[in-house]
Amino acid sequence: MIEIIPAIDVIEGKCVRLKQGDFSKKKIYNENPLEVAKEFESHGLKRLHVVDLDGAKIGKVTNLRVLEKIASNTNLTIDFGGGIKTGEDIKAVFDSGAKMASIGSVAVKEPEKFDNWLEKYGSEKILLGADVKDGKVAIDGWQTKTELEILPFLKKYYAKGVRKVFVTDISKDGLLEGSSKKLYAEILEKLPRLHLIASGGVDSLEEVGDLEKIGCAGVIIGKAIYEDRISLTKLSLGQFASGSRN
Repeated sequence: MIEIIPAIDVIEGKCVRLKQGDFSKKKIYNENPLEVAKEFESHGLKRLHVVDLDGAKIGKVTNLRVLEKIASNTNLTIDFGGGIKTGEDIKAVFDSGAKMASIGSVAVKEPEKFDNWLEKYGSEKILLGADVKDGKVAIDGWQTKTELEILPFLKKYYAKGVRKVFVTDISKDGLLEGSSKKLYAEILEKLPRLHLIASGGVDSLEEVGDLEKIGCAGVIIGKAIYEDRISLTKLSLGQFASGSRN
């Protein structure tokens, strides 16, 4: 069964969501991310995706305290990303309770450093984040678009041992208009053994079912939960079926 991974995006210690990665289009959902995390856990969910948006924007991990509070007060398996640039950063993330570090920009800008982290911590603890805009990888909290095409980028790191990846189509994120199923299908056609986690635009239980049918190993869901478009109870029970939208 596809793994359900709720998301908490953090700005200034608060649980927020952006629209298409635009920091000017910010909505605060809860002043206390720990309350949100506990709500997810109370519904039987096991995983959590935490994004330090402040860290992603300025290039320095900023909201470790939020991670520490969630990790020490829940049993959720947390991956944490945003602003992880140095060896000290990634160590601090693991020391603060994350089971996985989500890495994006470093894999693009400093591949040797990323390779070293992969070797040091192992593929189970490194979650490669690939944010996509018009088929090209974007970095620095989605602010910088590169000329790297997504498939060659993923193939390169798969060959180096990366197995867990989440791919976010920025054009879909926060719009509640459906995810990039075509993109995910293309990726899995080329890399069928990749542990691919879909992210961005998921707006219904049927959409989750569609992603499972494509072969996605997991799905990150944020705004659809906060806007009550998707029931946590039904998610936790696996009550979703494939729809018919493209």
